[in-house]
Amino acid sequence: MSRSPVPTAVRWSGYVAVAVLFAVACAFLSHWQFERNEERATDLALVDRNYDAEPVPLDELITEGSQLDADDEWHPVALTGRYLADEQLLVRNRPHGGTAAFEVLVPFQLDSGRILIVDRGWVAPGESQREPDEVAPPPEGELDIVVRLRPGEPLTSSGESIDDGQVPTINLPLIADVVGDGDRVEQSAYGALVSEDPAPTSVLGALDDPSEDPGPHLSYAIQWILFAIMGFIFIGYMIRTEIRARREDADDEGHEDPSAPSDSVAGRRHRRDRDAETEDALVDTLG
Repeated sequence: MSRSPVPTAVRWSGYVAVAVLFAVACAFLSHWQFERNEERATDLALVDRNYDAEPVPLDELITEGSQLDADDEWHPVALTGRYLADEQLLVRNRPHGGTAAFEVLVPFQLDSGRILIVDRGWVAPGESQREPDEVAPPPEGELDIVVRLRPGEPLTSSGESIDDGQVPTINLPLIADVVGDGDRVEQSAYGALVSEDPAPTSVLGALDDPSEDPGPHLSYAIQWILFAIMGFIFIGYMIRTEIRARREDADDEGHEDPSAPSDSVAGRRHRRDRDAETEDALVDTLG
């Protein structure tokens, strides 16, 4: 027993429904990319506003016991005190110099007793082992430094801890646990080194400036809009192609076999007339 064909209007309605669902998905993805572009623009504006600002005292931006305000990230602060060189730590697997380098963290104790973790720069792995061959020590005695404030980092998903003087990320609560006077460690921010006075005799690799690339989010958002439009164009093309093919078939059947039963010929003509009316209506709708 043969199955009756799906009516033209039902089949084409299915095509349009698929195009609508595809457009909804594209709209969602486009909106997501627009949001990411706005977030990136906000980040770039924050860097532009704070990065080269005049240094201020730490207490002006973070009083003891308070938290770093997100609007103060990258702002320079001026500190006076001394490095706690014996409590230096290395952050492993940092992307510098085309390798998995180490960043050097040293607690800096202010004259007030507060401690800020300072990222002094980076050092490459050793020639014959994973650990660096040598790490330039921080200056001794009292000095003035300028750092840019950065928020701490979360722990890795594996939950790694401090191992042989190395940490997986700049997780400030984790670091505070091993610093001698950990209760005085600032746990909402650390400092990325800008300058030291007096200057050290040997220096580490300088930390990279933040990227000014706005990213591809805006172009991706526009592409998703175009994909949605193309979906409707493709469905319209399929429907028009089917209409054209059916009309050509109808023209080929214009000369009916005289020996065919009149009821059969009339039935086919009635179905063609009905399909033609449906097609003409859909063509008018598609414009």
